[in-house]
Amino acid sequence: MPTNQEKPKHDTPAFAPPFDAETARGKVRLAKDAWNSRNPARVSLAYTPDSQWRNRANIFQGRESIVAFLARKWARELDYRLINGLWAFSENRIAVRFAYEYRTGDGAWFRAYGNENWEFDEHGLMRRHIASINDLPISEGQRLFHWSSGARPTDHPGLEDLGL
Repeated sequence: MPTNQEKPKHDTPAFAPPFDAETARGKVRLAKDAWNSRNPARVSLAYTPDSQWRNRANIFQGRESIVAFLARKWARELDYRLINGLWAFSENRIAVRFAYEYRTGDGAWFRAYGNENWEFDEHGLMRRHIASINDLPISEGQRLFHWSSGARPTDHPGLEDLGL
């Protein structure tokens, strides 16, 4: 949790609407880095206190619900690695497409593909997050996302480079 002197990077004026191509890409990168941290409390700081979510069939609202949802998610989705990319943007909205890989407790690997629609308030906090996701079982040998835990290195191939 940030101290009183620290502000979350997501709440900086450079990443608040209206978005242009550079700030939209920057916002997407910040989100990807936060999600790859697998730290629910850190991720929740990018959202308004009353943020509305739809993730698959889960519909909920608020930071406490976001933290609880992500804690459950990452307890099930082990070795999670996410790559996302800017698809489109407008004044206060960003659309991304993404893929992530994870394994379950029994060792089965999956690649999840999806699209998200994000809507931001005037401070750059996400007030609406809508995700549609499909899971594809893969073998460990089919994995494409190979980096140590945490943020994806800048030299790791992106979605387009990997043919995704």
